[in-house]
Amino acid sequence: MPLKTMDSGALAGRCIVVTRPRDQAAPLAKLIAAAGGDALLFPLLEIAPAEDRGQLETLARQLADYRLAVFVSPNAVSHALPTLLAAGDWPATLTPAAVGPGTVRALEDAGIAGCIAPRDRFDSEGLLALPELAPAAVAGCRVAILRGDGGRELLADTLRQRGASVDAVTCYRRSGPAGGFASLVDAWGAGRLDAIVVSSSEALRYLVDGLPAEGRAYLQQTPLFVPHARIAEAARVHGLKRVVLTAGADSGLIRGLLAYNWCA
Repeated sequence: MPLKTMDSGALAGRCIVVTRPRDQAAPLAKLIAAAGGDALLFPLLEIAPAEDRGQLETLARQLADYRLAVFVSPNAVSHALPTLLAAGDWPATLTPAAVGPGTVRALEDAGIAGCIAPRDRFDSEGLLALPELAPAAVAGCRVAILRGDGGRELLADTLRQRGASVDAVTCYRRSGPAGGFASLVDAWGAGRLDAIVVSSSEALRYLVDGLPAEGRAYLQQTPLFVPHARIAEAARVHGLKRVVLTAGADSGLIRGLLAYNWCA
């Protein structure tokens, strides 16, 4: 269903919990509202600058020496780009890359054009499948990966195996909800929540580990919409049964919400 022809009342009466970081939640919340639903914002990840900025500052001084700069999320853009551009313009010889469309938009909004990114699979595997990251293209090149603390090492490890010199730079850190989960459990108890959207495996872990027993019982009964098979598998490992795998990005999530049989 094209989003521009979306039924404005398809989600009427449904309350959908959007768990993206606060700065990234608005686009999906607007899509839910446009379909008549109520988006309840409950960020599962709090984002803050990295405590040690030394690596990022070093990268900024040497930026023109790199051939490829990979931003793993919009958070990487917002927390790295001001430092990277503090000393001058984006080097003409440096190609920006992103894992997903939200990150591409964040770079474009900051004036960084020419970004390479997957068109279908929005993850490290999708990015690594691009011809611009093939062994022949990256061998001997310096690559910077701008990312948060923790996370997967697949991208860095694979690029090194392909012959690139890779610097993985932490520019932000993540933590669980500062206010705990009481408000979410209370909303569940009041019968207000119809579904929950989780967009990363780390956010899912914070949700499952942080909920009290009462909250985990509510979670078992609630449709969980996720945009990636890896998150769906993690949810099933945690024992969740009502897992709905959608296509990627906000467009995939809203289509999954619109197509769901709420009466089942």
